[in-house]
Amino acid sequence: MRGTAPPPFERFFEANRGTVLRFLTVAVGPQEADDVAQETFLAALRAYPKVRDDGRLDRWILTIASRKAIDHHRGTKRRAAPVAAVPEGRDQAVAPPDEPDAELWMAVRALPPAQRVAVVLRHVLDRPYDEIARVTDSTVEAARANVYQGMKKLKERIR
Repeated sequence: MRGTAPPPFERFFEANRGTVLRFLTVAVGPQEADDVAQETFLAALRAYPKVRDDGRLDRWILTIASRKAIDHHRGTKRRAAPVAAVPEGRDQAVAPPDEPDAELWMAVRALPPAQRVAVVLRHVLDRPYDEIARVTDSTVEAARANVYQGMKKLKERIR
């Protein structure tokens, strides 16, 4: 990144942790959000000495967070999950059944990673499509398509 020296990492962290945690709460679920946020900020801390503040550090951290969310979901398929009984569907652990939005959490978790990240960026963080494209390293058309397809699947599941 080009530009001026970034603010101290502590200030950067304080300015962005709420947004990253909100994004990850929806992207990976409330139980996993803290762990993935830690991984996100550790990766950012390692890269921070080389970063230059060009006014888009918020996009930079969301890019890292979206990649960590995708890595988390890929890794979930490989990890054993200790449970007392085998659940009917792997997404049942996303939210307690008595939580009002349990069905929504399960539907969001069931989306493919690229669609999940795009939907969260657009509808939770209210990011424009060009920013979603930059964060997900895709085109604006692909970002729009991922949001559209993700929302279509959510509507089908929640009916």
